[in-house]
Amino acid sequence: MTKGWKKSDWRAKPRVQMPDYPDTAALTAVEAQLAKYPPLVFAGEARRLKKQLAQAVEGKAFLLQGGDCAESFAEFSADNIRDTFRVMLQMAVVLTYGAKVPVIKVGRMAGQFAKPRSANTEVIGGVEYPSYRGDIINGFEATHEARIPDPSRMLQAYTQAAASLNLLRAFSTGGFADIHRVHSWTLGFAEHDKAERYREISNRISDALDFMNAAGVTSDNAEVLSRVDFYTSHEALLLEYEEAMCRVDSLTGQNVAGSGHMIWIGDRTRQPDGAHVEFCRGVLNPIGLKCGPTTTAEDLKVLMAKLNPENEPGRLTLIARFGAGKVGDHLTWWSTSATLTFDDHAIFNKLTTPHTARFLAR
Repeated sequence: MTKGWKKSDWRAKPRVQMPDYPDTAALTAVEAQLAKYPPLVFAGEARRLKKQLAQAVEGKAFLLQGGDCAESFAEFSADNIRDTFRVMLQMAVVLTYGAKVPVIKVGRMAGQFAKPRSANTEVIGGVEYPSYRGDIINGFEATHEARIPDPSRMLQAYTQAAASLNLLRAFSTGGFADIHRVHSWTLGFAEHDKAERYREISNRISDALDFMNAAGVTSDNAEVLSRVDFYTSHEALLLEYEEAMCRVDSLTGQNVAGSGHMIWIGDRTRQPDGAHVEFCRGVLNPIGLKCGPTTTAEDLKVLMAKLNPENEPGRLTLIARFGAGKVGDHLTWWSTSATLTFDDHAIFNKLTTPHTARFLAR
């Protein structure tokens, strides 16, 4: 799959949804500095996620991905990270209890700093400004100065992502994710309409755990009860950042995207001969592919051949993004033309093509 591929090959391909940095010397310096930093994730973690996604292919696991549309520098806090992690645990435990299969937990965080835009400019208060493209690229403030792409923002994004991953790893293994704490995860939505249903399920889980404890199976002698695997994902939109974070796996010699466990290609950047597909096809990480209303069966065939030519289990996950108003219009097309079946009104979906993971549509 990666024979002859180099992480800089994308630079010779057409690029879209990426900024033009006016200070190229500053950009080069930032890229060189990032290339010296430790990777945020490691090849073994990416391989483990791919192995778990391969189980979803066979219906033996379910993939749950959730998180914010875009992370910001201003709203970064330990509480926000904890709350997102807790919601993922709440959703996962309900899915696990109901479906009786493991749930693969992937947070859209620690890297989701860039935003694709429909136009290069936007009008605010009657004044036209360059579009805000996410905190990793430019500022949200409505000034021409703030909207200039600034490569130093990549360094701040790296620092925030590293801190987020550090905290997520602590939550995953330090006791917060212990299944015996299932009741404490209700904090924060105790007054919501669905809280009572969640409490009923958590009571049933607690009863089952009490039985297991009586039988001698506890968190002390069953590590699986006290910790979880939690992975991160983001759209690999800013390829200067992605290339700088790309590393070579010492065990296999393959390239790994060190910026996140799973990276994905957006619906606006999925051109088969474009820069984003070129970069993503060469890394060993699991790859996500956003599929929108304009995706045709032929588009999908070409992209799947590019991104997963060896039909590797767990390598490619399709993420349906129709928009709430268009889901019904495209159900028939996907189920008959793209071998995609929809269950539960297109909320939980399974791709029937071999070796592509089950996913959660948004």
